[in-house]
Amino acid sequence: MASTTMVRMDSHTHRIPHSIDYIEITVTDMQAAQDFYGRAFGWEFTAYGDGYAGIRTAAERGGDEAGGLALAPEVTGGGPLVLLYSDDLEATLAAVTAAGGLIVNGPYEFPGGRRFHFTDPAGNELGVWALQ
Repeated sequence: MASTTMVRMDSHTHRIPHSIDYIEITVTDMQAAQDFYGRAFGWEFTAYGDGYAGIRTAAERGGDEAGGLALAPEVTGGGPLVLLYSDDLEATLAAVTAAGGLIVNGPYEFPGGRRFHFTDPAGNELGVWALQ
Protein backbone atom coordinates (compact mmCIF):
# COMPACT_ATOMS: atom_id res chain seq x y z
CA MET A 1 0.00 0.00 0.00
CA ALA A 2 2.79 2.46 0.77
CA SER A 3 4.26 2.14 -2.73
CA THR A 4 0.90 3.08 -4.29
CA THR A 5 0.77 6.15 -2.08
CA MET A 6 4.27 7.19 -3.06
CA VAL A 7 3.47 6.88 -6.78
CA ARG A 8 0.45 9.17 -6.34
CA MET A 9 2.36 11.61 -4.17
CA ASP A 10 5.13 11.88 -6.78
CA SER A 11 2.55 12.89 -9.40
CA HIS A 12 1.54 16.12 -7.58
CA THR A 13 2.06 19.20 -9.73
CA HIS A 14 1.80 21.84 -6.98
CA ARG A 15 4.38 20.84 -4.38
CA ILE A 16 5.24 23.45 -1.76
CA PRO A 17 8.32 22.71 0.39
CA HIS A 18 7.73 22.25 4.13
CA SER A 19 3.92 22.31 3.79
CA ILE A 20 1.45 19.59 4.66
CA ASP A 21 1.16 17.64 1.44
CA TYR A 22 -0.84 14.52 2.18
CA ILE A 23 -3.07 13.27 5.03
CA GLU A 24 -4.06 9.66 5.57
CA ILE A 25 -7.18 8.90 7.58
CA THR A 26 -7.53 5.38 8.97
CA VAL A 27 -11.03 3.95 8.52
CA THR A 28 -12.70 0.69 9.45
CA ASP A 29 -15.35 0.71 6.69
CA MET A 30 -14.20 2.12 3.35
CA GLN A 31 -17.66 2.63 1.87
CA ALA A 32 -19.04 4.29 5.01
CA ALA A 33 -16.03 6.64 5.12
CA GLN A 34 -16.38 7.60 1.45
CA ASP A 35 -20.12 8.14 1.91
CA PHE A 36 -19.52 10.32 5.00
CA TYR A 37 -16.73 12.51 3.58
CA GLY A 38 -18.45 12.76 0.21
CA ARG A 39 -21.72 13.91 1.78
CA ALA A 40 -20.16 16.16 4.43
CA PHE A 41 -17.49 17.89 2.31
CA GLY A 42 -18.04 16.89 -1.32
CA TRP A 43 -14.77 14.94 -1.45
CA GLU A 44 -14.19 12.56 -4.36
CA PHE A 45 -12.10 9.41 -4.26
CA THR A 46 -9.84 7.29 -6.43
CA ALA A 47 -9.87 3.60 -5.46
CA TYR A 48 -6.54 1.78 -5.27
CA GLY A 49 -7.91 -1.65 -4.48
CA ASP A 50 -10.14 -2.53 -1.53
CA GLY A 51 -7.87 -1.09 1.16
CA TYR A 52 -7.05 2.44 -0.01
CA ALA A 53 -8.83 5.38 -1.62
CA GLY A 54 -7.15 8.64 -2.60
CA ILE A 55 -8.86 11.90 -1.62
CA ARG A 56 -9.09 14.25 -4.60
CA THR A 57 -8.97 18.03 -4.15
CA ALA A 58 -11.32 20.38 -5.98
CA ALA A 59 -10.60 20.78 -9.70
CA GLU A 60 -10.20 24.54 -9.27
CA ARG A 61 -7.21 23.83 -6.99
CA GLY A 62 -5.58 21.47 -9.45
CA GLY A 63 -7.46 18.25 -8.70
CA ASP A 64 -4.41 16.72 -7.00
CA GLU A 65 -4.59 13.94 -4.48
CA ALA A 66 -4.49 15.56 -1.03
CA GLY A 67 -4.68 12.44 1.10
CA GLY A 68 -6.16 9.01 1.42
CA LEU A 69 -8.44 6.71 3.34
CA ALA A 70 -6.59 3.64 4.59
CA LEU A 71 -8.59 0.59 5.65
CA ALA A 72 -7.54 -0.99 8.98
CA PRO A 73 -9.14 -3.27 11.57
CA GLU A 74 -9.34 -0.39 14.11
CA VAL A 75 -8.67 3.30 14.50
CA THR A 76 -6.11 4.25 17.14
CA GLY A 77 -5.98 7.67 18.78
CA GLY A 78 -3.10 10.01 19.29
CA GLY A 79 -2.51 11.16 15.72
CA PRO A 80 -2.41 14.74 14.54
CA LEU A 81 -5.64 16.74 14.50
CA VAL A 82 -6.64 17.60 10.94
CA LEU A 83 -8.39 20.96 10.66
CA LEU A 84 -10.50 21.85 7.63
CA TYR A 85 -11.43 25.42 6.68
CA SER A 86 -15.03 26.50 6.06
CA ASP A 87 -16.51 29.70 4.65
CA ASP A 88 -19.75 28.91 6.54
CA LEU A 89 -19.22 27.08 9.82
CA GLU A 90 -22.93 26.54 10.53
CA ALA A 91 -23.55 25.03 7.09
CA THR A 92 -20.53 22.74 7.51
CA LEU A 93 -21.72 21.71 10.97
CA ALA A 94 -25.11 20.83 9.48
CA ALA A 95 -23.48 18.84 6.64
CA VAL A 96 -21.26 16.91 9.07
CA THR A 97 -24.17 15.94 11.31
CA ALA A 98 -26.43 15.12 8.34
CA ALA A 99 -23.71 12.82 7.00
CA GLY A 100 -23.53 10.98 10.34
CA GLY A 101 -20.68 12.79 12.09
CA LEU A 102 -20.78 13.27 15.87
CA ILE A 103 -19.95 16.75 17.18
CA VAL A 104 -17.60 16.30 20.16
CA ASN A 105 -16.63 19.93 20.86
CA GLY A 106 -18.11 23.27 19.93
CA PRO A 107 -18.72 25.28 17.99
CA TYR A 108 -16.60 27.62 20.10
CA GLU A 109 -14.65 30.83 19.62
CA PHE A 110 -10.86 30.90 19.61
CA PRO A 111 -8.39 33.66 18.69
CA GLY A 112 -8.87 33.99 14.96
CA GLY A 113 -12.38 32.59 14.54
CA ARG A 114 -14.71 29.78 15.50
CA ARG A 115 -14.41 26.00 15.22
CA PHE A 116 -15.86 22.64 16.13
CA HIS A 117 -14.52 19.10 16.39
CA PHE A 118 -16.31 15.98 15.18
CA THR A 119 -15.74 12.27 14.84
CA ASP A 120 -16.37 10.39 11.61
CA PRO A 121 -18.06 6.97 11.50
CA ALA A 122 -14.74 5.22 12.25
CA GLY A 123 -14.01 7.41 15.31
CA ASN A 124 -11.41 9.76 13.78
CA GLU A 125 -11.55 13.25 15.29
CA LEU A 126 -11.18 16.21 12.93
CA GLY A 127 -11.90 19.91 13.33
CA VAL A 128 -13.43 22.60 11.13
CA TRP A 129 -12.70 26.29 11.57
CA ALA A 130 -13.92 29.57 10.10
CA LEU A 131 -12.93 33.20 10.44
CA GLN A 132 -16.30 34.13 12.00
